[in-house]
Formats: sequence, structure tokens, C-alpha cells
Amino acid sequence: MKLRILAASAAAAIASSFVFAAPTLPVGYGDTSVKLDPIFVGALQSLSVTPSALGYARLRNGVASFPVVDGDFDFGTAKGEIAHGGGLLLKGAGVAVELRDFNIDTSGAAPVLTGKVIVNDNFVARIPLFDLRLPALTLPLAAPRGWGQLTVPGVKVTFNAGAAAALNSVFNVTAFAGGIPIGDATVKTYAFGGH
Repeated sequence: MKLRILAASAAAAIASSFVFAAPTLPVGYGDTSVKLDPIFVGALQSLSVTPSALGYARLRNGVASFPVVDGDFDFGTAKGEIAHGGGLLLKGAGVAVELRDFNIDTSGAAPVLTGKVIVNDNFVARIPLFDLRLPALTLPLAAPRGWGQLTVPGVKVTFNAGAAAALNSVFNVTAFAGGIPIGDATVKTYAFGGH
């Protein structure tokens, strides 16, 4: 009898953990859009550096958008990675810098956006480009059953100090610095559940 009660209790505990668990789900489609900050735009203009979109990215009316192509997101911890296609081309003073294939990574101590850096058609590295500050989130987030949209607005994007130093070196300037506001971002993508 005791054995049956223990077995029933264990089964109930396992079932409840599955019911209330906030799973890690694959994400895709949608995009991340960034309303560019006038400070960042002004810094580029002062250097006669012209930004333009690469691949399937878009740059219109001061808003840059990058398509989500892949990723995983944990609805319990808000940790994960969201990969994007396209990128930005910064061109000026005889130098062409491609920042592309962005990856939002919230798995570490501080959220960051990394990207591939290509200078005058020469691959340099994938480096942290922008630091991110997420809005206050009430965890766990509601995970969709089947599929559903995941939207995270109000993400503050600032220059990573290392990336700023690298661009200063490439363009032979001192205009870029860590902490310069890049803009406010909104992530809109879809999560695919199987429950």
C-alpha cells in the first residue's frame, strides 16, 4: 500500500513538473528591428561613413531590421541564442566594413550581440559588437503549445568597448567608444513547441 502511495506521489510530482516547466524551444522567422539612435547616426555622419543593409536586412527611415534564421530560447530563464541573416555595411575613407550574421546571446552574465567582421573583403573574426540590456521580464514566460510569437520590445543596444576600439583602428579615428547608444531594439520571432 505504501509502495503504491509513493509511486502515485512520484508520478504526480513528475507530471506537475512537466505541466509547469518552461521549456527551451527552437525559434525562427520574424526579425529584430533597431531604431537607430541619433548619437550613433551622427557619429557615422561626422566620419562620412555611410551605413547600408546587407543581404536580406533592411535599413529604412532610421530603422535597421535583420531576419531571424535560427535559435533556441528558454522560456523559464530567458537564456538562449537567436541567429540572424544579413547585416550592415559601413563604408567610408576607402574602407568597407561588413558586420553580419548577428547572434543575440543571453546565456552569459550579460546579454550580448556578436557578429562576423569583414574588412575590405577580408574575414577578421566573430566578436562581441553590441551590449544588450533586456527589459524587465516576469519569468517564467508563457511558452506556446504548437507555435506562437515571441516578442521582446525595449532592448537597449550600446557599443561594446572592444568593437568600438576595433572600428576606431580600422577607420583611423577616435569617434567610437564603448557605451555609445546604438538604438532600441524589438525582437519578434516564432517559437515552435511540440506539446
